[in-house]
Amino acid sequence: PLPADVDAGVSCRFRGFILLITFFVYTCYHMSRKPISVVKSRLHQNCSQLIDPSNSTHRANDTTWCSWAPFDQSNYKELLGGVDNAFLVAYAIGMFISGIFGERLPLRYYLSAGMLLSGLFTSLLGLAYFWNIHVLWYFVLIQICNGLAQTTGWPSVVTCVGNWFGKGKRGLIMGIWNSHTSVGNILGSLIAGLWVNGPWGLSFVVPGVITAAMGIVTFFFLIEYPEDVDCSPPQHHGGPEESQDNPEEPGNGHHRDSSMEPAAGCAKEPTPEPAAISFFGALRIPGVVEFSLCLLFAKLVSYTFLYWLPLYIFNVAHFGAKEAGDLSTLFDVGGIIGGIMAGLISDYTNGRATTCCIMLILAAPMMFLYNYIGQTGIVSSIVMLIICGALVNGPYALITTAVSADLGTHTSLKGNAKALSTVTAIIDGTGSIGAALGPLLAGLISPTGWNNVFYMLISADILACLFLCRLVYKEILAWKSLLGRNRG
Repeated sequence: PLPADVDAGVSCRFRGFILLITFFVYTCYHMSRKPISVVKSRLHQNCSQLIDPSNSTHRANDTTWCSWAPFDQSNYKELLGGVDNAFLVAYAIGMFISGIFGERLPLRYYLSAGMLLSGLFTSLLGLAYFWNIHVLWYFVLIQICNGLAQTTGWPSVVTCVGNWFGKGKRGLIMGIWNSHTSVGNILGSLIAGLWVNGPWGLSFVVPGVITAAMGIVTFFFLIEYPEDVDCSPPQHHGGPEESQDNPEEPGNGHHRDSSMEPAAGCAKEPTPEPAAISFFGALRIPGVVEFSLCLLFAKLVSYTFLYWLPLYIFNVAHFGAKEAGDLSTLFDVGGIIGGIMAGLISDYTNGRATTCCIMLILAAPMMFLYNYIGQTGIVSSIVMLIICGALVNGPYALITTAVSADLGTHTSLKGNAKALSTVTAIIDGTGSIGAALGPLLAGLISPTGWNNVFYMLISADILACLFLCRLVYKEILAWKSLLGRNRG
């Protein structure tokens, strides 16, 4: 441990290191999820334009001889949707349990074990190519196991960052930090694209090995709490005046400096360990239910793009598998921009719910326009993808990071930050139900036309806005009250 008189500069370096290592950790989680969306176009493709090998035994009019059984059938979209859903349903169910374990187990061990298992199951998907496996249950079973393993990630990294950072510029800091989601998606797409037209098994094996290696790094270097290196924990809230302004909502109140920045000094005496909060106790925190239901529909939209966008571009714009995967990364580039913008605006206005609601309202017409004019040219496709990515992923990023951290350190908890893991798991777990429904519905609806898929996404976007109406109203009242006091 560092000596008791460690200065602010050393403490700042520790905080920077925690941001960096957790950024790489969750980048690996998303990198290992993305390849399946790129490889879909290879698992089922039109083989009529390909050179027929001389030793083939397929029928002369067979246009799917180069596809990978069992996805060479006419119902391949439903089968691929089922494989996606196996992961997402397991992830949604496991997330509610994962937060409870995350509060009660050492985060370093819990996170490292989850990364090793995620790397293993991701690699096993790719080994189906090398082992010549063609049975559906193998892909479904591996996706279920992978979904459960990946629930270790999000509650752990948000809790770890929340342990080190106070409320201050949390929206901006976490907006930038949350770009790991989009960076992971981009890396996963690019890595998968290298082998999608060849030995596509490597599209899974390489991200899996990288994820497992990062799990080993996490085991040796992650620092869970400031107290572990004799540094005092941050103040998540200021004095009693802050709670008097608006005790119900985490994003309302005055701009104050007392709770803005993490403390840099060092603790000389350990503080008593607070008790973990119960599941229903976390649900009673004001704002948790509303933001959870909003995230359900926001994540439905985001994950539908995550899993089906490359195939949509492949089918509608008629790009190759690699080109479609590469172009889809622009949606995640927009997600990086949107996450940072949402965090910056919500910090400046002190209105998390209002920021999310406005971005969701703007996202609906942008998705409509992308479907109708986004494929008319490469320039329009690039511009619309970036705009849609920013507006769709901005609210999703803000809710899963800054909002979760705000609610997990709410004033009603009286300084007990042990709720952070459970609150994060409840919000992201509820959102993961939507993440499971979106790709499943897309698989069922897409045979009737891609227009219907976009109508479904726009409807989900509008529902996400409706669940924030009460919180937006309260934030507007808080602004009016503050404006009146300033005039006085």
